Amino acid sequence: MNVGIDSISFDIPKLYLPISTLAHKRNIEPDKLIKGLGLHKMSFPDQHQDVVTFAANAALKLIQQENINPSEIARIYVGSESGVDSSKPVASYVLSLLESKLGVGSFRNCDAVDLTFACIGGVDALQNCLDYIRLHPTKKAIVIASDNAKYDLESSGEYTQGAGAIAMLITSNPRVLSFSSEVGVSTEGVFDFFKPRRSFSKSEITKSPENEEWFGVLENEVSIYKEQPVFDGQYSNQCYINRITEAYEHFKKESQQTGKVYENWASILMHLPYCFQGRRTFIEIFANENPELLKSQIGETVKDKLKALTKSPEYLELINQKIYPSEIASGQIGNIYTGSIFLGLLSALCYHAQQNTSLENQKVGFIAYGSGSKSKVFEAIVCENWKSVISQNNLFETLENNHSIDFETYEKLHKKELQQAVLEPKNEFALISIEKENPVLVGARYYEFVI
Repeated sequence: MNVGIDSISFDIPKLYLPISTLAHKRNIEPDKLIKGLGLHKMSFPDQHQDVVTFAANAALKLIQQENINPSEIARIYVGSESGVDSSKPVASYVLSLLESKLGVGSFRNCDAVDLTFACIGGVDALQNCLDYIRLHPTKKAIVIASDNAKYDLESSGEYTQGAGAIAMLITSNPRVLSFSSEVGVSTEGVFDFFKPRRSFSKSEITKSPENEEWFGVLENEVSIYKEQPVFDGQYSNQCYINRITEAYEHFKKESQQTGKVYENWASILMHLPYCFQGRRTFIEIFANENPELLKSQIGETVKDKLKALTKSPEYLELINQKIYPSEIASGQIGNIYTGSIFLGLLSALCYHAQQNTSLENQKVGFIAYGSGSKSKVFEAIVCENWKSVISQNNLFETLENNHSIDFETYEKLHKKELQQAVLEPKNEFALISIEKENPVLVGARYYEFVI
């Protein structure tokens, strides 16, 4: 029985900051970001947008696009590392918002949960639902990867920011992708990138030696959560390389494949924290699979030979054929954490649909990564009717029509200083308010569908 992605949709911010604008303001040579990392635009949420609105909008588009009866949906599973609450999952917000449009109680018998493991949580949600559909082939599930990749101003990660959501309908006998059951995994508990609860003594804030109540906090210690991560870029990159190479080898073992597995893949889909991350790191797998080619490169050290291999005709051909199509949208949107690998999938499929490529019955390979750290490698077969489904997506057209903002507006949005939206919401879910007064609802987030 075939199980996989039957349809796919997306929702992204309508605003973006040109990377050249950020580069000039940060005294960075623009070509270092544009030609060096493949970055062109950095999407950024408007004042009324967050991971809940992105997720709910993407899910609603998917349901309306496919004319799905809510009673058919047995699961709504969300992968995210940008949750708005430490207890109430994004999935429960999405469920209630969908019911506000499709009928109260219409998802009453639908299971909903969030899965969190940095940027690989969306893949975990996908595989969980694939297994569910294998056991219950008459059911359907929706998997959503929704995130806001936000970094501190003037940090080394600032230019990799982005936001958005990808929603996927998971069914038996799918029309887009059918997944095999074998998965390669590599996991190690490390601190390459994380979002800790940071604690301060109350006296540091109030300047009072007494432990007096402060905004409802009775403890002497105050915990603060920031959307921005603590990270070590170079170490994180090495963890990424270690995990993907180990998971790739494990996948070969689990699937009992020999030889160069990637050669069987028409497209290589990787987690892209920035546009060119895939092409920069897949070279390690390529070198391991081609030791004689590596040995023949000019250079005194392995590092020198590896660098030369990245410029070899063989590797450049692989990039152009198997990796480049998945990079197109990333360069126009930025990192969307759990959704980036699926954005790469949508980008590649939209590109090949435009090129009228015959992908039917060909394999694609997924190389996922989440800091902390874990990688999963798996593959899928492109289904016969993929093109008719993907033709409904207007990904590239949407990117062309997005709205450019200036640097001052970007900084105000980043610091949450704006009291109203840059672009008023239209035909979408929007964050309306956050409860501040009612003691039994303080912090509750309220959303509406704005026509």
